[in-house]
Amino acid sequence: MRTLSIHSGTELINPFKLLERVGIRQGWNVADMGCGAIGHFVLPAAQLVGSEGRVYAVDISRDVLEHVDRVAKQQQFFNIQTVWSDMDVYGATRIDPGTLDLCLLINNLYVSQNRAACIRELARLTKPGGRIVIVEWKATATPIGPPEDHRLTPEQSQAICQSPYLEFLDEIEVGHSHYGLLYERTAEPTS
Repeated sequence: MRTLSIHSGTELINPFKLLERVGIRQGWNVADMGCGAIGHFVLPAAQLVGSEGRVYAVDISRDVLEHVDRVAKQQQFFNIQTVWSDMDVYGATRIDPGTLDLCLLINNLYVSQNRAACIRELARLTKPGGRIVIVEWKATATPIGPPEDHRLTPEQSQAICQSPYLEFLDEIEVGHSHYGLLYERTAEPTS
């Protein structure tokens, strides 16, 4: 097994701990929506799903995706596929609907310009029984991160994530500066 070394951000959010906490398994299909150039969750997910799994690095910036692709090749991860998309546009992400076992939205809900469409897009891509993880900055001042007035409380994030296709499972501990919300994609709309 390859040993992956991440040099940035693990003090804020340890990607391995979070992915293991939400139940990632070998052979899973995972997407990191708004992945960013570092691949903070993409590379660990690729390691954890193994060669039978697939990780989609989704971002609106082609430069970000080129960097993630370069790093993935350097680290010899051949189960990572970059996908250019605007996650705020329902139906825009070129991943087969209902195929993801795990969909990640890390520090991106607060910047979304169309939060309802974003949540619908996550639900569209995730298969029934699959998991969706939303991670956001805590709504208190921290030395780094967005201004306090841009942050969402867990209750605000849960209200945004209200969907007949998502069942809230748990609020999960992510670190001293973040909180996480774990959802399951329902097979049918919940009442």
